[in-house]
Amino acid sequence: MFERGIAVIGLGYIGLPTGAALAGHGVRVKGVDVSRRIVDAVNAGRAPVVEPDLQEAITSAHDSGLLDASTTVPEADAYLIAVPTPFNDDYSADLSYVQAAAESIAPRLAGGEVVILESTSPPGTTRKISEWIGALRPDLAMPHQSDAPDVFIAHCPERVLPGRIMTELVENNRIVGGLSSECAAKAAEVYKIFCRGEIALTDAESAEMSKLAENTFRDVNIALANELATICEGLGLDVWEVIRLANKHPRVNILRPGPGVGGHCIAVDPWFIVAADPINSRLIRAAREINDARPGAVIDQVAAVTPGGGTVAALGLAFKANVDDLRGSPAITVTKGLAEKLTDARILAAEPYVDTLPASLASLPNVELVPFVEAIAAADTVVLLVDHEKFRAIDPAALAGKAVVDTRGFFPSESAPLGKAQA
Repeated sequence: MFERGIAVIGLGYIGLPTGAALAGHGVRVKGVDVSRRIVDAVNAGRAPVVEPDLQEAITSAHDSGLLDASTTVPEADAYLIAVPTPFNDDYSADLSYVQAAAESIAPRLAGGEVVILESTSPPGTTRKISEWIGALRPDLAMPHQSDAPDVFIAHCPERVLPGRIMTELVENNRIVGGLSSECAAKAAEVYKIFCRGEIALTDAESAEMSKLAENTFRDVNIALANELATICEGLGLDVWEVIRLANKHPRVNILRPGPGVGGHCIAVDPWFIVAADPINSRLIRAAREINDARPGAVIDQVAAVTPGGGTVAALGLAFKANVDDLRGSPAITVTKGLAEKLTDARILAAEPYVDTLPASLASLPNVELVPFVEAIAAADTVVLLVDHEKFRAIDPAALAGKAVVDTRGFFPSESAPLGKAQA
């Protein structure tokens, strides 16, 4: 099975680890990406992103000759599509990358292949893939039009946490939704190669919606925490203490507030539900608006305690702790907003996982990327935006005499409770 190998379209934070996991179990993997930098890195046996255990997996796969990459789509027995699905200005899904991937696969099909969409997408996207390929290959029967298709198409949404991707790819349960039960069963064979979790089979639309529901659940719960943080700030209360006490109830587990919600899933996927049914998604929309407003509240809080012409140390730019992933990061939004609001201030960004500022910050004349020790030493105000473990090395004494805004409850509460910026 899979004698011609498995092609992974999109070698980002999901596609590349998945390809490495497959290659680690003896399958020939052909990676495809539009970025020559990523292709060259994979072909040299280097991980182009920071993720625990990924480098070791790529090194092993590269050395065994089971993993290589190209900018063109090869022939294969199975195709995994792991490309971005951002949202448009109206919050509907931008499926252009998915469509481009599907259309690039179409000429390579001979019949019998499995095409699996891993990209998080609104219900109906998997069917669109069948339609897009079918339009280009009328010689092949597609599952949206035939009970006996020549090509099998399914959706298997990724469910991994950055920082634990290589572990969760193997251990987590998976949902495989096919355009038919046969499509689902064929696709499940790919995941049986490396997945030790349960593989649940369903229809494509249910699989698509289940992933959106998972991330919406998390977004709504984060919104509760962020709204509590805003309320506690106004009442002069320590939100971390309030949440700690509330969570002593056996059926209560309030999440931790922060400067907003970022990344490629939680801040995006709920909007797909809102776009699909704007009338009945009132709670989901409200949660998104609360979380999207959070960076602005942090900007105002920092600005209120920063002296004119002062220096701000912004600790962290990634969207979550201990990764180099900057996609949709609220920390970047806060840092950019501070630079634009405090035009006479120096903004010293400290992000231990990147070597250069993202373009949105590099273009601002008052933003610099510096080591966190240097940033804190020079700062009048310190704002903790990402709770990287590397920041544990910060000596609390280094914060003395500075205004501190801790958006993650990272420092001891007596040093910097959220909402009570310490001078």
